[in-house]
Amino acid sequence: MLAKVYSSATLGVNAYMVEVEADIQQQSPIFITVGLPEGAVRESKERVAAAIKNSDFIFPPKKITINLAPADIKKEGSAFDLPIAVGILAATGQIMKDNFDDYVMIGELSLDGAVRPVPGVLPMAMQLQKNNGIKGIIVPKENASEAAMAEELSVYPVSNLRDTIHFLEDNSSIKPFELDINSVFSTARKYDVDFSDVKGQESAKRALEISAAGGHNIIMIGPPGSGKTMLARRLPTILPDLTIAEALETTKIHSVAGLLPGNTALIATRPFRSPHHTVSDAGLIGGGKIPRPGEVSLAHHGVLFLDEIAEFHKDVLEVLRQPMEDGHVTISRASMSLTYPASFMLASAMNPCPCGYFGDSSHDCNCTSGAIQRYMSRISGPLLDRIDIHISVPAVKFKEISSESSSEKSEVIRTRVNKARKKQLERFKGENKIFCNAHMQSKDIRKYCPIDEKSKALLNLAITRQGLSARAYDRILKVSRTIADLEDVPNIEPSHVAEAIHYRTLDRSLWLS
Repeated sequence: MLAKVYSSATLGVNAYMVEVEADIQQQSPIFITVGLPEGAVRESKERVAAAIKNSDFIFPPKKITINLAPADIKKEGSAFDLPIAVGILAATGQIMKDNFDDYVMIGELSLDGAVRPVPGVLPMAMQLQKNNGIKGIIVPKENASEAAMAEELSVYPVSNLRDTIHFLEDNSSIKPFELDINSVFSTARKYDVDFSDVKGQESAKRALEISAAGGHNIIMIGPPGSGKTMLARRLPTILPDLTIAEALETTKIHSVAGLLPGNTALIATRPFRSPHHTVSDAGLIGGGKIPRPGEVSLAHHGVLFLDEIAEFHKDVLEVLRQPMEDGHVTISRASMSLTYPASFMLASAMNPCPCGYFGDSSHDCNCTSGAIQRYMSRISGPLLDRIDIHISVPAVKFKEISSESSSEKSEVIRTRVNKARKKQLERFKGENKIFCNAHMQSKDIRKYCPIDEKSKALLNLAITRQGLSARAYDRILKVSRTIADLEDVPNIEPSHVAEAIHYRTLDRSLWLS
């Protein structure tokens, strides 16, 4: 006998329908899975057999053939366990099979028949809501809130195989899972850290505010313990609030990667990713035999923080250049090519020299000029060219650490950032793929960043006398435009240019162009 059940799988951050066909023949007992099954899919036969037996059903001692269509796409993961088990029970006549076409089933089975959560449920649900022939999706109980983000699709949570069978035989046994998206979104929009926690470092805070307001990448240079990491971890708290569309896109990526916490419906705060400096290029950019999103994609709509950036392998850092420019990553394999979104802000931190104390008045530095130059040269010019703001973060003085006065809260700073970003959205309304000042190219800078003669004189002085590189010119104008937006003035003024010049530390002192 033959039975057909519908399931779903992810390809990149999108999903597609999978037909699970179960055929039972009167031959020697054997379990065959076809349709390019990988890893966990091939092992499903052991889980399915035990789950059926321990759920008080009969596992047939016959030839069982499972086909996963379309057969030309590799299938990975344990999400097919539940539909395979239902297909076998339907093909052997142990359950009625009148309305299987109405539902899509997803879930991993444990040996006792319990249904366990699986990754990628949100993109599956969002894809299925476009299919008018599907009434609902049957998912593990822990994935219900995630699936319910697809508002136009009925979600039926199940705890075990028996619950699934009872529902298929009596559709009234499980009620659709209901979720108020707006309520979830507003409740989940909370950060565990705040800028008011940081003592001192007012100059660095100002630079981070400018960075957030214009979407500019930033690098912080300072001795150990100066607060670089603490500042970077609070950068997402002053970025503009996520929209629901951005939150859904971010949640899809984390869902596919299997990093969405259990019973979490939505990621409502800007993601912050901080990979260790031993990360591989595949870990950073994405990849694998079955490609998975990397750190740049997990930081989509948020912040990618590279602490001690000079300690990262140079070839790993170089793969950042393309996603920083394009806002997405394309991973090509012989059998497929996948594109993951990767629109992130890069925040990085480093010591000024190998020992970390170059320029620190309270510690001696024994590094030679050659050693310092080799250390700084680990960051290539093309990568540095994509970082608009360079700031020095000196050691915090005892007076600042012991101060009882409170700093500005993130919410206050974020209000100013939101106002500046709104001005930029209005300015670039007719432009393609420009949403903030950092996205401007050279032609856009000439159009939107005109400066007066005094400002030109300042730039000329900076380039000719202070040793600023030529590539710093466009970056200074973009940052100047952001400073003007924060001050709510229409034109770039000399004071804005002067401050932007100040944020080119590597050009002025440490980086020998």
